[in-house]
Amino acid sequence: MEATRTTVLCVCSVLFVLTDVGCELIHIRSSVHHGTKGKDLLLSVDARFPLDEAEIQGTWSHTKVSGASTTLVTFTKDSKIIDMTYRKRLDFREPNASLSIRNLKEDDEGYYKLSLNIEFRNEKGKVKKEERTIHVTVDEPVSRPIIEKKPSHTVIEDKANVTWTCSVEKGTRVVFRWLRDNVSLTASERYHFTQDKSMLLISPVRKEDKGTYLCAVSNPVSQIIESRGVELNVYYGPYNLQVNSVQGLRTGKVFTINPGELVYFECQADSNPPNSYVWISKSPNATKIITTGPQLQVKSNELAQTEDYLCRAFNNVTKKQDEAQFTLVVANLRTVKEKYTHDGRSMSLLAVIAVCSFIIGFMLLFLFRRACHPKRVLMNIYNRPFSEQKRPHRSGHEDAAEDFGIYEFVSIPGKMDSTQASCKSLARLESIQDMHTTIYDVIRHVPESPSASLLK
Repeated sequence: MEATRTTVLCVCSVLFVLTDVGCELIHIRSSVHHGTKGKDLLLSVDARFPLDEAEIQGTWSHTKVSGASTTLVTFTKDSKIIDMTYRKRLDFREPNASLSIRNLKEDDEGYYKLSLNIEFRNEKGKVKKEERTIHVTVDEPVSRPIIEKKPSHTVIEDKANVTWTCSVEKGTRVVFRWLRDNVSLTASERYHFTQDKSMLLISPVRKEDKGTYLCAVSNPVSQIIESRGVELNVYYGPYNLQVNSVQGLRTGKVFTINPGELVYFECQADSNPPNSYVWISKSPNATKIITTGPQLQVKSNELAQTEDYLCRAFNNVTKKQDEAQFTLVVANLRTVKEKYTHDGRSMSLLAVIAVCSFIIGFMLLFLFRRACHPKRVLMNIYNRPFSEQKRPHRSGHEDAAEDFGIYEFVSIPGKMDSTQASCKSLARLESIQDMHTTIYDVIRHVPESPSASLLK
């Protein structure tokens, strides 16, 4: 494996010499290193050429964030000179030119540049220059964040704003993120963040903003750390007011109860804090308060046949109210149900009879048309044996007595409605060609007097 690596490095060196381009002679794994304050950092360099076949000379320099530049190390393959102010904190590893920095400080942040001259022994006088720059950041791990809410008391929807603040005792380059009930929050019409997102303003607060809030922080050298959850309580409502009862029969806003029955009604609405409820009886002549509280008890024997009621919900904190009105009818529920059942059954029976009548009528009409259709009768005539169709033709002169009788005139199919022809008359026809002749002969050869015809 080592022999293969040496061969590859030699080939790269030759290509680089011949073409002035090709394989890189040194390699640094990353151009950015995130260092942790108080810990060591290694700037590793991999040489991709045989070190024993080349002479090297180079320097490591440091440019601070402020712009000040310092040469840290000057070295060759056999010697090194380290800046006196960094002797206790730098470890130079020859011959591959890696640099280690001990006990990182914030002042160590900046850009570290490696400049290297390489001369191969078999190529005297040809120096290859290699340069690499590494960006080093120095951060302090973040501590557990702390969040604060202002105001600290419960707020009223649409009337108050809430400000959340997240802070850490330790940590640099902190990234802040806010969550409500473990769902990340983003900027919106009512959610406003500072530039670093360490502060969140909700303006104005609404019902849907209530929940558990927390802040999550991180930085390049720390995993995500979450604060403890803080509850946001919001006063709101009333919303979705409803009047319900498990007794009687309800149809929309009308409740029907049996005479003599004791009925309980309940008024409910979504509200924080809970609402105050008032039950009111309404009539054309007067309106009066019956009772307070979420429940109403009604004795039907003390009521008229129909009476109107109203439930009013009021939130003492938000100063908002809502009301629901309903009508109470006293009637025999069994009679009402039987009436609905009887009417429903009657309608169902009539529908069944109508459908059956339609089906029977349709079937009779279909069978009649199949049996008596003129075309079918004529086809039966045409399909008779040839011997029956070729009877001797009679003109009417042979026996005049046979010409007398009841004659039925039929229409030719296609000329008139086929229903005018009877099955009996069509069955007597021998062919469609004889129809005109027979009618004509009967009219023309009628004897002048009945007696002469009979004598003949």
